[in-house]
Amino acid sequence: MAEHNLMEYAPIAIMFLVAMGFAVSQLLVTQLIGPRKRTATKLMPYECGKDPIGGARDRFSIKFYTVAVIFLLFDIEVLFIIPFAVAFKSLLAEEKVSGIAFGTIAFVEILAFVATLVVGYIYVWKKGTFDWGLQARAEAREEAKQMAKKRRETVQPTKIAA
Repeated sequence: MAEHNLMEYAPIAIMFLVAMGFAVSQLLVTQLIGPRKRTATKLMPYECGKDPIGGARDRFSIKFYTVAVIFLLFDIEVLFIIPFAVAFKSLLAEEKVSGIAFGTIAFVEILAFVATLVVGYIYVWKKGTFDWGLQARAEAREEAKQMAKKRRETVQPTKIAA
């Protein structure tokens, strides 16, 4: 195979530097000029769009775990597609030189990988994992009511005994 020059990776390094610079600049700007009103709501922990009501050992809806797995699925997709995209041009060049279908095989493999991801995406879409609308809010409200009721039931017997 042909030798690789580090300068071929300069655009990727520049992209990372720009991304890091943007992130750091946004953090600095918000700290320097942003309002500083500390209210009870702002100081409250935030977890996946769900109010932190109840104990830390309570069960979560399976939807939270499904979303986490989907995130990992698409994170892994990026981890595989970026190196493929970087190496694909050199694989095609190697295919022309050696006559072995490196580029074609790699292209078929990445198509199979993307097809598997699309099937997974369609599956979770049909299951309703991405529906975070009114139904999810209603479920969260009902869960909060049940937890508040349990809390009241555990607190009232101690008041009566005292």
